Amino acid sequence: MSSADRTSGSPAESIDLDAYPLLDLAAPPAQALLARCRAQLAAAGCCELPGFLTPEATARMVRESDEIAPRAHHAAGPITVYLEVPEAGLPDDHPRRHLDRSSLAAIAYDLIPQRHALRALYEWDPLMGFLAAALGRDRLYRYADPFGALNVAVMGHGDTLGWHFDQTDFVVSIALRDAEEGGDFEYVPAIRSATDERYDDVRAVLAGERTPVRRVPMTPGTLLLFQGRHSMHRVTEVRGATTRLVALLAYDTRPGTVSSDLLRLARYGRSAPAA
Repeated sequence: MSSADRTSGSPAESIDLDAYPLLDLAAPPAQALLARCRAQLAAAGCCELPGFLTPEATARMVRESDEIAPRAHHAAGPITVYLEVPEAGLPDDHPRRHLDRSSLAAIAYDLIPQRHALRALYEWDPLMGFLAAALGRDRLYRYADPFGALNVAVMGHGDTLGWHFDQTDFVVSIALRDAEEGGDFEYVPAIRSATDERYDDVRAVLAGERTPVRRVPMTPGTLLLFQGRHSMHRVTEVRGATTRLVALLAYDTRPGTVSSDLLRLARYGRSAPAA
């Protein structure tokens, strides 16, 4: 790794490199870290890296996110478990007809200034290289979408995200600030597979079965790798005056990934860059 990655002002300063030595992925400490990440993902579809950000970096990212939070677009409405239109012709209690509630705001990538420490970290190649290795991928690419490449999800009192499966193989997030109450990330690991939807198990969780549900603490500074295509998950309702802040870093295994105009309108309230 070049000496520039260690100099003052580098995104490396945002990371606790003693706990997460990612500057030299071939070195034994990094190899041990990567092995732990892959083992967690294999066991539960989720890898939690607490204290990935230093307290100082976390505080700065919170402060800089609060400055632009008034420009976040708030979207609310029904959500289905499969992020699709409810299927007609199925019984009313079928999981593909289940409707839950989604309510949250998102700060789009084009609204996050270059000086923002979070943006500098997202655009830093060594982080992307580490994430690719942790996920067992040959290479990752940052999203080419001007809105969706990097977001800060802002959830205030009454906001929530209902049970659903992701349509992507993995999500990378960094917890920045917890809510006063609620805002818990809950998931059911591998409740379905590529060959078995296991609708009865999904239906049971939707009806309130808690046995298979796991909760990831919302600890500021934590980086989370989550494979949500087969693990149903949600964010419980936020309560209190403190907004919950989570950074969402978008990568893909293919270059040039962008969102549709329809998705941009739904998530950001516009399809053209901000003035």
